[in-house]
Amino acid sequence: MTRYADIPKPVRSGIVVVDPDTGAPQRVIVLQFNPDTLERSIAPQSAGDGGDAGSGGTGSGDRNEALRLKGPAQETWKFTAEIDATDQLEIAAPDGIHPQLATLEMLVQPTTAQLRAASRLAQQGAIEISPIEMPLTLFTWGSKRVMPVRLTELSVNESAFDVHLNPIRASLGIGMKILTVSDLPAGHRGADLYLAHLAQKERLAAAARGAGLGALGLGGTDLVTGRG
Repeated sequence: MTRYADIPKPVRSGIVVVDPDTGAPQRVIVLQFNPDTLERSIAPQSAGDGGDAGSGGTGSGDRNEALRLKGPAQETWKFTAEIDATDQLEIAAPDGIHPQLATLEMLVQPTTAQLRAASRLAQQGAIEISPIEMPLTLFTWGSKRVMPVRLTELSVNESAFDVHLNPIRASLGIGMKILTVSDLPAGHRGADLYLAHLAQKERLAAAARGAGLGALGLGGTDLVTGRG
């Protein structure tokens, strides 16, 4: 039997639920299979957004704001994750993959204790009840991408079941928004984690090899004179 001891063990992507006060991990969710593709959308927060005269705005000040940013870009991720226990029924039994699905679903659900507490406050005549705060959630895609996120979409397609109708195979459509310093209170642990994620991106950008203007068919004076 041939063994390949030098082949590194693949790193799994996953989700870590963190206590925002202490930073202690409360739950680690490892995706069974790394998604084959990732869809990322990055929208810059331009200072001039919303003031375009052509879209009904006045357009005043837009020229001065064209190169200014209000804050970090808003980034969203989408991917498909697979959970499959069809070849390991002894591990999945007796509940199939219900526990794995429930763990992900609870990332977007308040707990029964939180709901009951809110109900008691309402019965006591509380005028205003604050929205329920969820734990801090991090998404990890290797050591270079660890970022605070909020799940915005979770769709479940169950495609196989055991004799008790427990799901044993499912495809999950997951959407998430990266939380930035614009989304979180000052001093929040998630804000610090976002800054660390952004600093990592800056280091990677600095490591990229630069190119000369000649590769674009431009001379050194073309940018100064504006001539092609």
